[in-house]
This record gives sequence, structure tokens and C-alpha cells, in this order.
Amino acid sequence: MWRWRYVSDRQLDGFRQYKYNAVDTNPLSVYIMQPIWNKIITIVPLWVAPNVLTFSGFVMILVNYFLISCYDWDYTASGTSPGLVPTWVWLFSAFTTFCAYALDSIDGKHARRTQSSTPLGELFDHGLDSWATSIFVLSFFSVCSRDNGKSGISVYTMYIYLSIVLFNFMCSHWEKYNTGVLFLPWGYDISQVVLIAAYLLTGSVGVEVWHKPLLFGFYITDALVILLIGFSLFLSFPQTLYNIYRAHLKKTLKNDSLYEGLLPLVSPLLLFMLLTVWVALSPVNILARQPRLFLWMVGVAFSNVICKVIICQMSSTRPELFHWFLFPLALVVYAAISGLLGWMEEAVLAVFTALVTAAHVHYGVCVGRQLSEHLNIYIFSLKKRVQE
Repeated sequence: MWRWRYVSDRQLDGFRQYKYNAVDTNPLSVYIMQPIWNKIITIVPLWVAPNVLTFSGFVMILVNYFLISCYDWDYTASGTSPGLVPTWVWLFSAFTTFCAYALDSIDGKHARRTQSSTPLGELFDHGLDSWATSIFVLSFFSVCSRDNGKSGISVYTMYIYLSIVLFNFMCSHWEKYNTGVLFLPWGYDISQVVLIAAYLLTGSVGVEVWHKPLLFGFYITDALVILLIGFSLFLSFPQTLYNIYRAHLKKTLKNDSLYEGLLPLVSPLLLFMLLTVWVALSPVNILARQPRLFLWMVGVAFSNVICKVIICQMSSTRPELFHWFLFPLALVVYAAISGLLGWMEEAVLAVFTALVTAAHVHYGVCVGRQLSEHLNIYIFSLKKRVQE
């Protein structure tokens, strides 16, 4: 079951030639956070494998998400009945977010410190990041709550907010696919600091702070959405295009044709088109009925699509034009918007979400096993595998 070969022999060979190349120009990261991480890394035992740090951070993100979900499944607890989510949950969220942020920031440093840097470690890190990105956002929605007619944000705003965040993540790896350099996005460090501050503010003052006008009738959530859209449209995406253009001028682009350069964007964009059609035309208004379930499915599907792009980028191979998730998703969307599913639409969403999640976990485990065997290393140990 766990021996499925998702990575081709050509891709496996490409991983052996891979060299990590990243640039970090974010002042918050370079001048404030990096000195902190350099202090923290010194307390990590040298026998701990870097991937243990990476996976521990991801587990903390999951624990926090499911804990909040228990108190606030439909994103109404903080809006309709403030106090339903205990104060300690928000403080725990701040703690787990900081720990996950720290562990994600020091795993690479620890790998270099223990001379155990491998392509598997980078893929493991970025693969989990592609999933964690959506989970961070879905947890935050419980702070500002769902629109109740007076305050909060609508489920459609949640969908747009999540889509923009995932779009930014996609652009970073599309940029690396074309330039060979990972320009670390400024938004990551800023978003983590904002998340931690938001949880601390909620835990110390209460969720009421999110439901009172700040200035000129605007709420804090309005400001955050405006900042996110502005940051994406006027800083992040233009910077991505500029870096690709600069590589073109220097003749260092990894892909000569426009078709090859745009190929990694096809499946992610088709994925969001299908999801948006489902959201807009669902007869039962599926996003309003099951926002947490639907948005979780969006994040998992995106993660699997982008993981395949990351593998192609790291192995210098060509990505597939259509990700296989698109075909069953298209069938489900058609059955839903045509009315064939009727009252069963929510049940089908639940089953589809479970299958997508199981498929993604299976994919991650199998890819990890394949690469660990090919590179003769263990995922969670610094020991070498015994050659058979």
C-alpha cells in the first residue's frame, strides 16, 4: 500500500543533481527573526534529525486547528456567542503558532549544523508548508468569525482570502521553477507575527475587539483583508514577475518557451476555477452550509497540486498539464451544480474531502519513502540506510 511509485526514475535522478538556492531580503526576517532563530537552534540536540523539527511544527499546527474546530466548527462561536471558545485556547494558539514558526525556521539551520541537508529535507519542508499555509488561515477565521449581520466576515470573503494566500504560495514556487532561485516571500514572516499577535490580543482582550469598529466604521478584519489584497497585488505578485523578467534579461531562465514557463500554473488555476464554479452555482449554497469542510478540501487539493510542481522544479522535469484531482472534481462539480446530487451534495462533499485527504497523505508517505530509499537516508533519523 505504501510502496506506490509516484516519483519517476527521471525525477529521482534529478533530485541527486539538485542544489538549494534561496534569497531572503525581508528586513523583519534578516534583522529581527534570524538572530532569534540563531539563539534557539543552539539548544536543539545534535542527534535530532531536521525533519523531526519540521514534522513537529506541522503536528502543532494540526493540533491547534482541530482544537479550535471542536469549539467552533461552523465559524460562529466568536461572533454569535463570544466566550464559547475559552481564553486558554487562544493563548494555546499563539504558543503553537510561534513554535511551528520557530521550528519551520530552524530546521534548515539545524540540517546545515548537522551536515544533513538533503533534497528530501527541502521537499519535506516545502510540502508540509503547502498544506500548513491553508491550515493557518482556516484557524485564523475562528478569531474574526463568520458574518452575523453586524460583524465578522462572510464565507465568500473567507474563500477569497484563502485563495489569495494560496496564490501567493504558488507564485513563489512558480518563480523558482522558472528562475531556479527561491525568493523567500516577505508575507510569510509578517503573516506569522500578525497571527501570533492576533491570538494574543484575542486571549487577553476577548473576541469582542474584532467586532467593534476601529476607525471610520472599519473593523480590524477589514484592514487585514485590504492589507492582504494590497500586499499581493502591489508587492508580492509584481516582485515575482520582476524576478522572472530579470532572469530573462540575464538569460538564466530554466525554461526558454513561454508555454513551458506557464505550464505549472495550468492545474492550480483550473483547480480554483472548478472550485469557484461550485461555490457560485451550488444549489444548496455548499460553502455556507459547510464552510470548514469545503475550505479544508480546498487547502488539501491545492497542497497536492503544488507538491507535484515542487517535485518537478527540484528535479528539473516537466510538470503534467492536468493534475488527476481535476477529473473527479469536475465530475463532482458538474453533478452538484446540475442538481443531480440534490440533498446529497453535503454528503458527497464530505466523502470527496475524506478521499482527497487520504490520497494526499498516501502521496506524501509514498514520496517520502521513495526518496529516502533512493538517497539512502532515513526521514526521521540521521543514520544512513544499510545498502541492500
